Amino acid sequence: MVLDKSILSLYLPPVNHTLNQVKRALFIVGLLSLTSVFFYSCNPNPSTESASGSSESTSASGDLKVAFVYTDSVINKYDFFKKKSEEITEKGKKFEGDLQSRARGFEQEVATFQQTGGNMTPNQQRAKQEELMQKEQNLMTYRNNLMQELSSDESTLYNEVYDQVQTYLNEYAKEQGYDVILSYTRGGAMWYASEAMDITTAVVEGLNKKYNQGVTPAPAAKSDSSATK
Repeated sequence: MVLDKSILSLYLPPVNHTLNQVKRALFIVGLLSLTSVFFYSCNPNPSTESASGSSESTSASGDLKVAFVYTDSVINKYDFFKKKSEEITEKGKKFEGDLQSRARGFEQEVATFQQTGGNMTPNQQRAKQEELMQKEQNLMTYRNNLMQELSSDESTLYNEVYDQVQTYLNEYAKEQGYDVILSYTRGGAMWYASEAMDITTAVVEGLNKKYNQGVTPAPAAKSDSSATK
């Protein structure tokens, strides 16, 4: 009889791991979109500017009002993201518990068959084997469906957070008179910026204030500050 007795290996992967992947993707996309604005606006004539990040910031400040945010801090400290992440994590734990219960039941059924199968006729043995193989396949399908649901939840969260942060930064930039707001991530394109340009705390406070007041930043139409120029 060919049956996978290690069915417990079907357990769902840690939800926090997949959430970290979402956050990394969010950082990368945000970095690409925001830095593209910076270089488009500040580097019309590449031959006249230094290749160093600090020189770019200095020269840009004469013409543009520039700031930056620590992207990981904005995301991790945004109450909306924290709340939704916890909900997805709890949902993943429930899925895992349910899957474990089903897997243990299946393993027990396989063990019982191995102990009592000798008392069955060949036809009965073949029928039971086919039944167990179908149950194993159903369990695999169920596990894949759970993973797809979690993946969909994470994708939705990623899109919502990205849209909300981008919308809020557009509003914040207009209110404060900023021409460019950059995204700073470790290993990203921006190697240095003066701490005086750091508006992370103000952005986090503003985002959370709106969210806790029941006002969630809604995606707005593309403006002149978008990265689609």
